[in-house]
Amino acid sequence: MYQELAEDTLQNIVAENNQVIVQYGATWCGNCRIMKPKFKKLAAEHESIPFYYVDAEKLPESRKLAKVDNLPTFAVFKNGVLVEQAQTNQAEVLNNLFNNAQ
Repeated sequence: MYQELAEDTLQNIVAENNQVIVQYGATWCGNCRIMKPKFKKLAAEHESIPFYYVDAEKLPESRKLAKVDNLPTFAVFKNGVLVEQAQTNQAEVLNNLFNNAQ
């Protein structure tokens, strides 16, 4: 399941799910736009896991959960805790991040 977060509610989503995968991005970020379709494709291949896109500039509380300081950042949360993250514009790194979190 892929969804773009419209409100700063990621903390609740992370607390309510066993696993959540997040892409942090921004509208001005070219690498974020390049990676978004790859992130959506990964989400489509794993419908049972919630995937969220977070605009890091519009949703600062959600951004704090992963201490994002560079975009795009991808984060894996398990049982309410950040377990892994990567700042990348490479699909292979995103896939490895996801596979390592399984």
